Amino acid sequence: MESGLEELMPRLLPVDDCDLAEDFDPTVPPRTPQEYLKRVQIEAARCPDVVVAQIDPRKLKKKPTVNISISGCQPAPEGYSPTLKWQQQQVANFSAVRQSLNKHRNHWRSQHLDSNVTMPKSEDEEGWKKFCLGERIYSEIDAPSDNENLGIDYMKVGFPPLLSIVSRMNQATVTSVLEYLISWFGEKKFTPELGRWLYALLACLEKPLLPEAHSLIRQLARRCSEVRALKESKNEEQISALNLIICLVSRYFDQRDLADEPS
Repeated sequence: MESGLEELMPRLLPVDDCDLAEDFDPTVPPRTPQEYLKRVQIEAARCPDVVVAQIDPRKLKKKPTVNISISGCQPAPEGYSPTLKWQQQQVANFSAVRQSLNKHRNHWRSQHLDSNVTMPKSEDEEGWKKFCLGERIYSEIDAPSDNENLGIDYMKVGFPPLLSIVSRMNQATVTSVLEYLISWFGEKKFTPELGRWLYALLACLEKPLLPEAHSLIRQLARRCSEVRALKESKNEEQISALNLIICLVSRYFDQRDLADEPS
């Protein structure tokens, strides 16, 4: 049996016994290359021909799931599909915004924030949702019909994506906040506050995209197309905002399979 195996699977490291000293002890660390190779052979010979893994069947009850979507965006409602010229102009404007942001980032980062601006920590999902959207939108509280006061309470209406704020966000924070807002948007309606922050965060994303950011922006574009298609009363301003986000994701960030067909 062993000779047959030798013919089918010859030893890669043959070592003759005559090369070893008489006092060779396989239990002690090898002193020469020949002793090392011989020890490897001895250990290999002790391995069983068949090994049966001990698997806990309880761990197999829950099937692993991987969310992978290769579907494109839903088409724009009839009469609302953006023209190619419009899309190209938006990409050009967006590119100029990104270049200006990168050029002046250090300047805006050095500016002092107002005393009422406290940026949440990167991992504080609820804090960032309230910071960007405001407590009224986040908590779905209807805005009062009359003015409560002449000042603006940013804790209630949300902080705008000021350059002095977004310039302080590193790429990990940009990606995290983008994920938080897309998650919120997955179950909530589109609002101007959300749109402003999504645009600003996309402007802060560095290229080439990391895999996580790549997946997030595709998810964002598909969600925008879903909301756009389901709107019963067509709000031209809101559809234009949704078209803009889809345009930037598909044409600036090179996700061409998600692009709107020009009208």
